Amino acid sequence: MSQRLLLGKADPNAYKALKSLDKYLETTRLSATHIDLVKIRTSQINGCAYCIDKHTKEARAIGETEQRIYALNAWRETPFFTPEERAILALTEEVTLIQNHVSDETYNAAAALFDEEYLAQLLMAMIIINAWTRVGIATAMQPTAQAAAH
Repeated sequence: MSQRLLLGKADPNAYKALKSLDKYLETTRLSATHIDLVKIRTSQINGCAYCIDKHTKEARAIGETEQRIYALNAWRETPFFTPEERAILALTEEVTLIQNHVSDETYNAAAALFDEEYLAQLLMAMIIINAWTRVGIATAMQPTAQAAAH
């Protein structure tokens, strides 16, 4: 499958608007680890190969472990994530799978661990990556294949 269109070329203003939301995340108090967990988990749920490839590489670059990345889609069954990260992952899943709504239980668990500003910034990170994964899927963006290391 080839990429259907390049958003930045077809509509530069739309692309710039979405990129400005990414730039906003850089100004928040969100930790890089929290942002990466949100981006990777959302990309997994939405099935965006381009985003999974991109965000796992970014996470590795800041020191995220292979073990945690590989176990992310089964985070509930591992001891690898902190209570804060578990709350973020649960909220990420419910925001991404929004047709099921965000439960009071999940929201309240996150609200008990984070102040309102941090929680608002987490929600924005979830919303932004959901927008990007939809661009990636709708336009059939593909990651670049790398030669296997032997």
